[in-house]
Amino acid sequence: MHVQRIAAFSQGTTGGNPAGVVLCDALPPAERMLAVAAEVGYSETVFAAPDGDGFRVRYFAPEIEVPFCGHATIALGAALALAHGDGTFTLQLNDSRITVTGWRNNPALMAALQSPPTRSAPAPRELVEAALDLFALTAADLDPRLPPAIAEAGARHLVVALTSRQKLAAMRYELEQGRRFMTAAGLITISLVHAETNTRFHARNPFAAGGVYEDPATGAVAAALAGYLRDHGWPHDGAIDIVQGEDMGVPSRLRAEITPESGASIRVSGAARQM
Repeated sequence: MHVQRIAAFSQGTTGGNPAGVVLCDALPPAERMLAVAAEVGYSETVFAAPDGDGFRVRYFAPEIEVPFCGHATIALGAALALAHGDGTFTLQLNDSRITVTGWRNNPALMAALQSPPTRSAPAPRELVEAALDLFALTAADLDPRLPPAIAEAGARHLVVALTSRQKLAAMRYELEQGRRFMTAAGLITISLVHAETNTRFHARNPFAAGGVYEDPATGAVAAALAGYLRDHGWPHDGAIDIVQGEDMGVPSRLRAEITPESGASIRVSGAARQM
């Protein structure tokens, strides 16, 4: 089985979140895909096989299957553009149908996904208190303009906005405690963010549920965050830019475009590089 390694949301020839990409004639059994993802060791590996007018797609972390992964979709879009030429490709996920567009912008590769529908709701107080305890934060560290929320765009995330970029940079937590917390709450990840401006955000993204301490770029969370900002009436001017991975030494850049329609798909785009 040939595994391509592509970093999504890269910055030039550096950064980005590595994903494994497997293009195959038919999807292997789930246990085989999980084993391959564990061998690859990235936060996600995506598997895609031709299906009608598009591709059947599944995503696996080293320890679990996830319903949607944005950076692996961007990596897949780049791989499909290399294999089939620039274009837009239909992807059938476990629970939704989306598209990814891939194109070559020599020497770079580019891709843009259209997320599943979005939705958000205020996070329960008990969940917020447990998250603050996990990261050794206090209520005073929370940005009152963006109350903690459960946000979804194909997967379920907890969004926690902080008032301080320094607090974001100092993020620490115990992996096993985070795994138990996320699993019990049904969360794929936790998104810690800081709004530098109305349209520029810094983000960190623990993924303990999948056995990964932190992701350097997270397209699914970018879509969920953008949907939450729309629901909350945040003055986003139609798009936000997300800076992620800097505190890991893996600079990554994501752009999320936001239409006015509540719950509508979010377009998340960025560069990709072969590894």
